[in-house]
Parts: sequence; structure tokens; C-alpha cells
Amino acid sequence: MTFAELGVPKDLIKGLKEMGITVPTKIQEQTLPVLINSQVDFIGKAQTGTGKTAAFGIPLLTSINAEKKEVQALILAPTRELGQQIAKQLFKFTKYTDKIFTESVYGGEKIEIQLSRLKRPTHIIVATPGRLIDLIERKAVDISKIKTIIMDEADEMLSMGFKKDLTTILSKTKGRRNVWLFSATIPSALNEIINSYVDKNAVRVSVDKNDAVNKGIEHHFVIGEEANKLDTLTYFLKSQKNQRGIIFTKTKAAARKLSKQLTAKNYEVGLLEGDMTQKDRDKVMRAFKKGTQELLVSTDVAARGIDVANLAFVVHYQLPDQMEYYTHRSGRTARAGKTGLSLALIVKQELKVIRDLEKQLGIKFTQIR
Repeated sequence: MTFAELGVPKDLIKGLKEMGITVPTKIQEQTLPVLINSQVDFIGKAQTGTGKTAAFGIPLLTSINAEKKEVQALILAPTRELGQQIAKQLFKFTKYTDKIFTESVYGGEKIEIQLSRLKRPTHIIVATPGRLIDLIERKAVDISKIKTIIMDEADEMLSMGFKKDLTTILSKTKGRRNVWLFSATIPSALNEIINSYVDKNAVRVSVDKNDAVNKGIEHHFVIGEEANKLDTLTYFLKSQKNQRGIIFTKTKAAARKLSKQLTAKNYEVGLLEGDMTQKDRDKVMRAFKKGTQELLVSTDVAARGIDVANLAFVVHYQLPDQMEYYTHRSGRTARAGKTGLSLALIVKQELKVIRDLEKQLGIKFTQIR
């Protein structure tokens, strides 16, 4: 299918083409015709890296009336990075359309800056839930007229403790509005929200796990002793001269320790973990995007919303607890048609986890000796 066949207007196709997006992904094929042509509630189950932003962003942009200077849509995201990334994508999509104004608001930036930006005409607000509630309470944002509310990575918003904020926001958006919800998983807490605030006849689309796993990624693993992991990692990094990658740990403590160990071995490494201030986080991401730091050590939650082009590899220094996190992590590499490498460093007892991942995700791991 082409974007034109899916009902995407010419001026938006032109913007997509300029971004190198010419072939719709599975989620886009299933989502675009529904959301462009009908006013419905929608639940999309899809992993990160499957093209969700265009799947909801394009139909949303086609529904905005650029003449009306009021907030017509709201996109909720778990992290500042993901919010900024969505706003940036929408801006690029609309290069050849009528001017549609999107404002991104989030915690960690002075609220006064955002208050002054919101005085300008704004059609779409992309927000983290906590900051949006602050702005509503200050009467800086009126969401009573919105036609569409989108929740991206809804499961992650709940695991970050935003349930109360989400229910507050959903109950404030009175009248006829559609809810489009995207999530990698549908835990029971999310089902409660769906049952209370989403139409029971909502269209449901699920991109199955095999389609969610990027075919351009090679999956490898090394079995060794816990004590030798650091040596195995540094041996691997030597083979990846001047390539950029992310090394994942399960805990904040492990991320901090590993980043110190790599720095001691003279690696230029950035650290991302949940307790950092937004200022430090931004500094690390700037250095990583510019390429002055080639390595990033990160926990799962801290890496949400990161979109960096040309990552050669991902290393699982510790395997994640949830299978979805493996897809989230490995999906950071091999973006936009490129290839990439995902390497898991495991101890013998974890071989079972590797076999489970193969079975559940329909992928093949190669053991490196």
C-alpha cells in the first residue's frame, strides 16, 4: 500500500517523502484509513519503533482546522523526550500544509517559559500529564474544546505513576471527543482506564510481536561469568571502533557503576537514569546526538523517547525483566531501513530467557564464543 492509497493528502505525503518516509509500516497501514476517514475511539497495541507517531500524527493533522485559533487536540506522553520528539515530527510532517501550531509542555522546564509560549495560537498540545495539570490549574490551557486526545505509550505513563493525572485529564475533556490510545502492553490498570473513558465500540488494532521486531537487527548473545562481564563488554566495544551504541542495565545502581567503570577505562560515556535532573539529562543527550559521546549507559525507563539516528548496536548488560523491554531496547538500533546489532551478555542460567525471547518474538539468536 502507498500513503496515497491509505488516504493521506498530497501535501502531507510530500512532507513525509522529504523525511525519507515512503513506505507505510504495518501499524500505519492498519491505522491511517480508519483514523483519517472516521471519528472513532481507537486502541492500538504496538511497540516503539513501529512508526506510531505517523500512524496517529497524520490523521490528527488532517482533522485540524488551521483557521480556528483554539486547542483542538491533546497528545499525552510519558517523558519530556518523547513529547519533544512527537512535536518535532508533527512540525516536519506539516512543511507543505497550512500552518498548524504544536506546543510541547513538560516538567523540568520553567513553567513561565511555557506560559508565554501558550499565549500564541496553538492547535495541538503535546504534554506530560503532570505539567498539563499544572497548566490547566493556572487556567493557561483550556482543553474543553478538544476533539481528539491521544495517549502514547500509555502503559509507560501508568508505570511512571500518572494514573490519577490521566483520569483527571480524561474527565475534564467533556463532550464529543475521541480517545486514541497507543500502548505496547495493556496491563489491568490500563484496562480500567479503557473501560471508564474509551468507547466500548473502539476500533482495536494490534501489530503482532513478529511484525514489531525489526528485521534489520542481528541478535547475538555471549555466555560468561558475572565477574567477566565488563571484560567481555570492553572486548566487544573495541570491535565497534567509532560506532555509537546504548548499553542497557536493569537498575539505576548498575547503570551508575557501569558508567564509572567505562569512564575509568577511558571511554567517552554518557549516563541516563531516572534520578537525574532534566538539565543533566539534556546535556547527556546533546553530547550523544552530536557524537562527542559515542556510548550511553541507560536504564529502560530513562531511555524512553530517545530517538537517535545511526545507532550501530545495543548491548543488554543485564537482561530486562519484561519481554517488551527487549523489543524496546533492541529497536533503538537499525532504524529507518538500516541494520544493527543487539548483543546480550548472559550467565548460563539465563539461556532459558534467550530461548523464550526467540519463541515469543519469532527471532533467532546467534551465540558468540
